Amino acid sequence: MGYFRAGFHVTGVDKEPQPNYPFRFIQADALEVLADRKFLAQFDAIHASPPCQNWATATLSQRRRGKEYPDLIGPTRDLLDPLTVPWVMENVPDTPLRPDIRLCGCMFGLELPGIGYLKRERWFETSWRAFGLEMPHRHVGHAISIAGHGTPAWMRAKTGHIGVAEWRRVMGIDWTTREELTEAIPPAYTEFVGARLLDHITSEAAA
Repeated sequence: MGYFRAGFHVTGVDKEPQPNYPFRFIQADALEVLADRKFLAQFDAIHASPPCQNWATATLSQRRRGKEYPDLIGPTRDLLDPLTVPWVMENVPDTPLRPDIRLCGCMFGLELPGIGYLKRERWFETSWRAFGLEMPHRHVGHAISIAGHGTPAWMRAKTGHIGVAEWRRVMGIDWTTREELTEAIPPAYTEFVGARLLDHITSEAAA
């Protein structure tokens, strides 16, 4: 949605059905799609979000108990690097990504007045090594964390119970299920990144 708001026509790809996805959707393995150069020729830019479970704080306890998750950041980058179109790859902090852009909900005023602000940092690596002055974090007051297993006990102690309706409000997303919401990027983030991506495409075309 953020890329759409920034001015792009968007096509989504996922190996699982996504009936709530609001734009053109293709059900397929993302790595196989990235390997199909003929198919990719119709696009001006690529955004990739490899699974984050191997790095996310929300899965730390499972990983400590021995559960393994795939690390697809390297294979995704290997397919993105040879492309002639610009690309963006997104994931959670402390992954093997170069954090050209680092965004958090507090930077965009994503908050529920009287309850708390959205603390949801995401890193974006870009093919053109995007650079700009980073907006400051404003971690003041109670943080709202959106994770796969509901409102953590430590957060409930500070903010009270945060239901799915509140999650949707603070994320700026009202078209997904609860489970889909835990995997989502706030549109404010990708609108911000998308504006810089569009500027890059425009400047490259002018050159």
